[in-house]
Amino acid sequence: MRRGIISLLIAVLAVVPVACNRDQRGASGGGEPVVGLSLSTLDNPFFVTLRDGAQEAADEAGARLDVADARDDAQTQANDIQDFITQQVDAIIVNAVDSEAVVTSIEAANEADIPVITVDREAEGGDIAAHIASDNEQGGEMAGDYLFEQFGEGAKVAQLEGIAGTVPARDRGAGFEAAAEDAGADLVASQTANFDREEGFTVAQNIFQANPDLEGLFAQNDEMALGAVEAAREAGNLKDVAIVGFDAIEDALNAIEKGDMAATVAQQPDLLGKLSAESAAQIIDGESVEEEQLIEVKLVTAENVDQFLQ
Repeated sequence: MRRGIISLLIAVLAVVPVACNRDQRGASGGGEPVVGLSLSTLDNPFFVTLRDGAQEAADEAGARLDVADARDDAQTQANDIQDFITQQVDAIIVNAVDSEAVVTSIEAANEADIPVITVDREAEGGDIAAHIASDNEQGGEMAGDYLFEQFGEGAKVAQLEGIAGTVPARDRGAGFEAAAEDAGADLVASQTANFDREEGFTVAQNIFQANPDLEGLFAQNDEMALGAVEAAREAGNLKDVAIVGFDAIEDALNAIEKGDMAATVAQQPDLLGKLSAESAAQIIDGESVEEEQLIEVKLVTAENVDQFLQ
């Protein structure tokens, strides 16, 4: 009997440190809260800047930020989020590779009572404590309006689409296509290049070959736009096609300054990261946050690119 009681006490004591560890680490226990940040990819400078903004805010809040790079693979992201859940982090920030595929992972975090914040890309389901993003539809419309002001009604334009299933691709495309319809433009091609520079080069090559009289091209991010710039340079029509991107990464700003790109839509990735980490810290502290926070975008052209480069 005595031996049985001792065994039971040992089993109970073995569990207690795990439970206490989570309480002490969280804000309620006065310890260092831990926030997991799952990014779609760190190969894109945009998400590097987003991570840096989140890190700055986490440092200011006295939180530890653990970053995982999914490398644009939905299964890798699922594994990363499961690792965060197993570690019992206090909150998880997700920049989804695939808005539908990530739902299962978010639901698993919900079951573990870990709040989830989505940044830049929404999820198609699960319980989301807050969503922080740029106004992507506004940005797509802004890019379209700029192009169609240059060429007028009947302009022949094309679009390079981002990763299918992601909200930025959907919303940027919707904004651009609405502007094209309003302007009476001729959208001769709209093909995916998965937000990737090399794919942007290949897809743009094919579009330029099939449409030698193309006047403008909108790429749903700057990586694809820069690929299109190289394709146009190779085709010898770089000065004939106005290329507009989205994100305002440094390479794109330099391309605008040189005259290789016409424009880009500026997001504020550092602010996206900062607000997501600030929201996570506030939620951990038991504070309420806005469920959706949309950040305004701006058009960058040769006339104002110096301001963004500075």
